[in-house]
Amino acid sequence: MVSKRLLSLGALTLIAPIACFALNQPACHNVVSPQLELCTDSPLDLYHLGKIKPKVFIISLFSPEGATWYGRPEIDVLAQNITIPGFSPLFPDAHCTSDGFVCQLTTGEAEINAALTINSLLHSSVFDLTTTYFLIAGIAGVNPKYATIGSVTFARFAVQVALQYEFDAREKPANFPTGYVPQGSRAPWEYPRKLYGTEVYEVNDALRKVAVAFASTASLFDSEDAQSRRANYALTASYTVGAAPPTVVECDTATSDNYWSGSLLGEAFENTTSLFTNGTGVYCTSQQEDNAVLAALLRGHRWGAVDYPRAIIMRSASDFDRPFEGQSAADNLFTSSPGYPVSLENTYRAGVKVVQGILDGWEETFKQGVPATNRMGDIFGPLEQEAQVVLEGAQAVLDHKS
Repeated sequence: MVSKRLLSLGALTLIAPIACFALNQPACHNVVSPQLELCTDSPLDLYHLGKIKPKVFIISLFSPEGATWYGRPEIDVLAQNITIPGFSPLFPDAHCTSDGFVCQLTTGEAEINAALTINSLLHSSVFDLTTTYFLIAGIAGVNPKYATIGSVTFARFAVQVALQYEFDAREKPANFPTGYVPQGSRAPWEYPRKLYGTEVYEVNDALRKVAVAFASTASLFDSEDAQSRRANYALTASYTVGAAPPTVVECDTATSDNYWSGSLLGEAFENTTSLFTNGTGVYCTSQQEDNAVLAALLRGHRWGAVDYPRAIIMRSASDFDRPFEGQSAADNLFTSSPGYPVSLENTYRAGVKVVQGILDGWEETFKQGVPATNRMGDIFGPLEQEAQVVLEGAQAVLDHKS
């Protein structure tokens, strides 16, 4: 006989059974929530029973990015509000639709907040995240060579560009183009000889392309002020894309707690992105959290909490990372950007298309996952490598680079 108890998970109350697996008793469970598996014969399934099982989890990074999802007619993510231990004291709750299929959280800004919040989510007893898609949905600085303010970008690579040695530029060697030098190396153009493991994360490129197709159906917002700011970049031949209207773009993202401005740093981190990805990555957006979020998800994947190939990196461009001709780096940094409200609106407009696309195609495509065509994981190696093999592979890379 199977006894029953009540589980109260925030606003969701379920009836779930307690089964005695020592006696090998089969269990068939009737649960209030229709999204949960009804029958199970393994302790692992029982562990997940009674939990909210999102199909999509939207990851915002600070208040305005979260607020852009609230009060929208398509998805009511405020139907359930669930306090999760370990979340930022500024953003203590996860928010979910009434059926639990779509949830949203705000991590707090910069790498430490992002890593701690996502790690706390993965260890929460509230959610079953084993088949959840994670949509990083934030705003970012933008490289005018590849996109413009208001554009929505989807990255394959996230590169922790500031995880390097650093000279004050006034004291750097004369032949160095930048004060940043990869760790363990002796020059900016040398591959890092000392790896921490968080320098690069690569996500599922096939899923990225699906997300881009969904987002491309959105009607992106724009403003006259944003158009006026963009026009300044038409004066520089290499910045013509920055002067064009916003679009959906495939290009890569740079993570750093440092909020920088200027052509010299922008070009330095373009080179870092290319170097760390063996010439594959193309830097176009700058932000403070993505490597941290992906680090937590990858580690969660290794112990079975999540499926890392379901991570999507979406960033909408709010401001230029470098000035236009005749503008100073300081003016670029300290003058408010008209791209800011545009980027917040386009985060939602493009993001909701991705969310709806996943929900609509769940049974036929997304429930089982989108097969990857690229190697995914961190700089140590592909996703499924064991730790020792990863370390040996990393050393082989370093030996090859020397």
